[in-house]
Amino acid sequence: MPPAFIPHGVIPAVLLPFREDLSIDEPSFRSHLRDVAATAGLAAITINAHSTEVASCTFDEQQRVLDIAQEEIGARLPIVNGIWADGSLEAARIARMATAGGASALLVFPPAPFTLQQSPEMAVTHFKRIADATDLPLIVFQYPLATCQGYPRDTLLKMCAEVPTIRAIKDWSGNVPQHEMHIRTLQNLARPVNVLTTHSAWLLSSLVLGCNGLLSGSGSVIADLQVQLFRAVQGNDLATARRLNNRIYPTALVFYADPFVDMHNRMKEALVLVGKLPRAVVRPPLVKLARAEIQRIRAALIEAGLLDAKAGRDAA
Repeated sequence: MPPAFIPHGVIPAVLLPFREDLSIDEPSFRSHLRDVAATAGLAAITINAHSTEVASCTFDEQQRVLDIAQEEIGARLPIVNGIWADGSLEAARIARMATAGGASALLVFPPAPFTLQQSPEMAVTHFKRIADATDLPLIVFQYPLATCQGYPRDTLLKMCAEVPTIRAIKDWSGNVPQHEMHIRTLQNLARPVNVLTTHSAWLLSSLVLGCNGLLSGSGSVIADLQVQLFRAVQGNDLATARRLNNRIYPTALVFYADPFVDMHNRMKEALVLVGKLPRAVVRPPLVKLARAEIQRIRAALIEAGLLDAKAGRDAA
């Protein structure tokens, strides 16, 4: 893929299937990658992120995930590789690995020490370490400020000014005025920084504010609906956008219920229900969902038109 890729548009974050022994189920992962990548209108695919349970994957497993993604879809779509690390040195190591492995952009998670607060200098230093290790475009994962891992406005502007390879943010600020400020400010910089929403629980509301894209784990299940919604909003077709949002809404309700950490666990169960994954195994500390919750996911898929009601009854 060309190194000039600028993160934009619809970018699903795929899931990572496991076998019962908790090893990576490579055949199922390959099938899942091909299935999601076959969706017309995607800008890229994201791996080694929350959706692929990156916190439970070793460095070698992350490298293998990237290798498989390159083999299956790398000739067709840019690949965004997540950078999940507690410290800047390990983040730079992962960045070098992902660059050598053919990634087209890097999604940078905040380092764990920032849960104890941060300074602007710390944030800039972290990103400079990564930028020194790679020339790939960087996507800043913007967490809610209440977590202490989100970057305040002035810090974010300092990062964008001092690290030229920052080209987008994955906006999970969770705050509508802050989200709108990001869109109005970052996308209008002299060197624009695209805002990719990950507010999938209120996707239509977020997109109409003017995001230049979306990066979401729910794209592992509803990539086609996300592409259609994004296009409708971009085309100012509110009637179509509302109709599509009515289909997406029941899935958002079940995927992003409490506990929030189970969102991708639920997406795996959804893909099992529609016949696209053989099993919904997750690595601890995540655990198998209760039968009642799986039934709620089944009902949401039927309401969204993603699962036939009769098929849903037969599988119950």
